[in-house]
Amino acid sequence: MSSNDGAGAHPNATEDERTGGVPGDAGRQQADPPSSGREPAEQGASGHDSSEQAPAEAGPTEWGAQVGVGPWEGEWPADEHYDPELLEHGDRRNVVDRYRYWSRRAIVADLDRRRHGFHVAIENFQHDHNIGTVVRTANAFAAQEVHIVGRRRWNRRGAMVTDRYQHVRHHPGLDELRAYAEEHSLHVVAVDNTPGATPVERVELPADCVLLFGQEGPGLGDDSRRIADLVVSIAQFGSTRSINAGVASGIVMHTWIRQHARLENAW
Repeated sequence: MSSNDGAGAHPNATEDERTGGVPGDAGRQQADPPSSGREPAEQGASGHDSSEQAPAEAGPTEWGAQVGVGPWEGEWPADEHYDPELLEHGDRRNVVDRYRYWSRRAIVADLDRRRHGFHVAIENFQHDHNIGTVVRTANAFAAQEVHIVGRRRWNRRGAMVTDRYQHVRHHPGLDELRAYAEEHSLHVVAVDNTPGATPVERVELPADCVLLFGQEGPGLGDDSRRIADLVVSIAQFGSTRSINAGVASGIVMHTWIRQHARLENAW
């Protein structure tokens, strides 16, 4: 079940973004793959200003004063994954250069072919403000899905619109999350600095798993540890008792990436 209640329209949202929400299982549409591996700027007409639209060495995002690229110059590409509205008006979204001018549906379909075997779950019993950061990080590492456990509504500000490209599923409680994990043969890995937890620096995470994080303050409760197959901790050396869930999720997701991902597929 996907959750998109409370999401406002992005200033540069295209038609399918304004009418759609967080993509869910039922909405996963397989767009046709690109007709070539070239970036949009390479497919434009001669005389096209490549420095304006898709710099060859720009990296994953632009670092100038203005984010994105302007209207497509020259003859428009005919491939179906391009969005006519973006071609006409420009693309100011926070997406990697490969996805410039692509429709949201096409981006999600392409990401679905690249997603990894780990899921991320975070408790939302008290409207945790870290959830947006967790969703954004999950998108960056191509997590399979993000699972919100508890309240359905969550603060999307920290997600920076990445929830439009990330599958998000809601579970009323931890038992429902556990049932989902069992149905899909996923190991539940709870993350909390509690006595008896295994240091994440010393364990190989399961390739197919749900990384479960608690909420700010109370952390993971007894019920979370009850449904977990493994509880891991993050080594700390300072005076603070804990780090927030947004930071912790990034550390553990990147640990999974280092252990299992094919780095040649990174942007």
